Amino acid sequence: MPLSCKFQATRYERPIRSYVRRDSARITAAQRRALEDHWHIYGVEITDKLFDFDSLFGRAAPRIVDIGSGMGNATVTMARDHPENDYLAIEVYRPGVGSLLNRLVADQLTNVRVICDDALEVLERSIPNEAIDAILIFFPDPWPKRRHHKRRIIGPTAVSLLEQKLKAHGRVYLATDWEDYANEILGVMDAHPGFINLAGRGFFAPRPRWRPVTKFEQRALRLGHKVWDLVYARSNRTV
Repeated sequence: MPLSCKFQATRYERPIRSYVRRDSARITAAQRRALEDHWHIYGVEITDKLFDFDSLFGRAAPRIVDIGSGMGNATVTMARDHPENDYLAIEVYRPGVGSLLNRLVADQLTNVRVICDDALEVLERSIPNEAIDAILIFFPDPWPKRRHHKRRIIGPTAVSLLEQKLKAHGRVYLATDWEDYANEILGVMDAHPGFINLAGRGFFAPRPRWRPVTKFEQRALRLGHKVWDLVYARSNRTV
């Protein structure tokens, strides 16, 4: 099994994480087989050395980071529909990574690489500053109980890290079906001097037409939830 999917602790472990790993019992045989058979094609290990994206993908292209890619449906759809872009999918749960690997092989996609690790550690340790054209965070875990809100991935520290990794005028696209989380994200992002709300300060954005419907969004819509989209551009200030 690849090292990153063993989830070994490192000295970079953050004290509060935006997830709890509980996936070992739920992984299917097909997902486990995908990790064993296809990781060497698409999988990327994080180290203390910054990524060379041109070498990683074998070309120069716009770079999109998909944080929390889940089972990979949206990632595969975007990669298939936009072959001009390169996608770095980051997901901590092995079942999701295995499912994504199977779909990448089935669709013969070459513009996706996959990391099985903590997204903020990946950004901090492995991604050069001002290297990314867009960051996607679709339906992050809302941690609905108030005592767990500290686990939510979007906060001032994380937003500053996103700013550092984006190119000037790079984009952050977010979506959630939890109203209080949507308002919290809106407040945090609007307050950060490095980002510009493209819908206008205090406003949510229209749904981007290119954004695929994720599994979590389908469930939210079945439950009658509203979905909030947010789109921000990084300013051209010096990071």
